[in-house]
Amino acid sequence: MPHPPRLASLVASNSDILAALGAAPWIVAVDNHSDAPGLESAVRVGPDLDIDVAVLAATRPDLVLASLSVPGQERVVQGVQDAGLGVLILDPVSVQDTLADIRSIGHAIGLSRQGEDVARALDAELDALHTTFPVPPRVLVEWWPRPIIAATRDSWVTDLLARLGAVNALADRAGRSSPLTLAEVWAARPDLIVCSWCGAKKLRPEVIEARGLGVPVVAIHESGLGRPGPRLLDGARQLHAALRASVPT
Repeated sequence: MPHPPRLASLVASNSDILAALGAAPWIVAVDNHSDAPGLESAVRVGPDLDIDVAVLAATRPDLVLASLSVPGQERVVQGVQDAGLGVLILDPVSVQDTLADIRSIGHAIGLSRQGEDVARALDAELDALHTTFPVPPRVLVEWWPRPIIAATRDSWVTDLLARLGAVNALADRAGRSSPLTLAEVWAARPDLIVCSWCGAKKLRPEVIEARGLGVPVVAIHESGLGRPGPRLLDGARQLHAALRASVPT
């Protein structure tokens, strides 16, 4: 692979990782949702689930970074592979997976030391946010309001909450996310609900409050919780503050 490599990122979490590694100038193609700094010269190739493979191929990337953390990207990956492009496919379900992905991307693009530094710093900063509560608070992270969709057991959210001293209120429910009825939300007994709607132009925690559950609600942009990458620290800090404000220690 020539150095610096020509890179393409199909999801925002990978773009955030590349930017944290200092590799944003190497990105020649990127999905429409990515908002990491330094992407001004990259060609936009469409939303993460509707990538224009022909436009992507025309940028001649040496390596395409995809992630199955975006449900449905398997179809996009197949199209990229069919076009003969080299693809690094990530599939994180935990914070440890995310740290490993940062290291893997760093290694793949010749920035192993930077990958190690970024992963270690993220790990340490998450450790510093841990709080010991008398009873670990139960947190429900909502990805979408109608139907209600929330993070379940096999989401990095479960691990992230554990790092903070809390638990995912849906940790006993299989899968990465699940649609829920209001009764199921009630049965999960959350102490805190997080409004982190993916793709929403505006977060409206008042919509969740209006359901009448009597549970504190905090709004955290999906970039802080929905992207398994360095910006999980942003979400973790906001969660830490919300937990400290709403749950007795």
